[in-house]
Amino acid sequence: MAGRGGVYNDTSKNIIVWDGVIPPECRSNPSILRLTAKLEWEEAKEPLHADIDVNKTNGVGPGMSFANRVVNRFGMVGLVPCSVGGTKLSQWQKGEFLYEETVKRAKAASDTVDVVDASDYKKRLVKFFNDLRSDLQHPNLPIIHVALATGARPYLDVVRKAQLETDLENVNCVDAMGLPLEPDGLHLTTSSQVRLGKMMVDAFLAIRPIPSSAKLFSGLSVLVLFPLFLL
Repeated sequence: MAGRGGVYNDTSKNIIVWDGVIPPECRSNPSILRLTAKLEWEEAKEPLHADIDVNKTNGVGPGMSFANRVVNRFGMVGLVPCSVGGTKLSQWQKGEFLYEETVKRAKAASDTVDVVDASDYKKRLVKFFNDLRSDLQHPNLPIIHVALATGARPYLDVVRKAQLETDLENVNCVDAMGLPLEPDGLHLTTSSQVRLGKMMVDAFLAIRPIPSSAKLFSGLSVLVLFPLFLL
């Protein structure tokens, strides 16, 4: 349902407004997402139906309270708001706009099965780097990796942001975005691969010198990771 909690008539302005009060049970959580009217996932917040039930003033509904109760059990919750208040059941019959819009949104949500992987990508990437450094007994080992330039999945921007912003010291991400692609629109061309190698060299040479006492086996001091990671 499209919530009306906290919605009231502001008699001084003669308009219906929301008071903006969000109960603790309905607060935002990075692990709770909502599907927007543009069929894009974003962090959910009240009012959930702000861009769905656009002809009315929306307030607090049950969705965020529900999501906050179950998120710890499932790890990630995706809400798909579809409600439009004040409508008749006849408007929700197969073939009618509201019914077809709901089906479209539900399909869009179910098609994005990688939402959890994408949302957890940064956490997993950081853990991957930290585990490597720990097992190689080199806690500050410089790492060079490449951000994805393309992707057939819907969360490319989320993954790229995670790759470019690990917030780890001595981790350098080379961005392949913008390099020419093969006709499949997915893989880099031969010349792009050569260019990418040169970009990685620039990143390699920019790394500050490492004391010889910190070097690994036979002088190895830099771990270069090529762009192999998808979701």
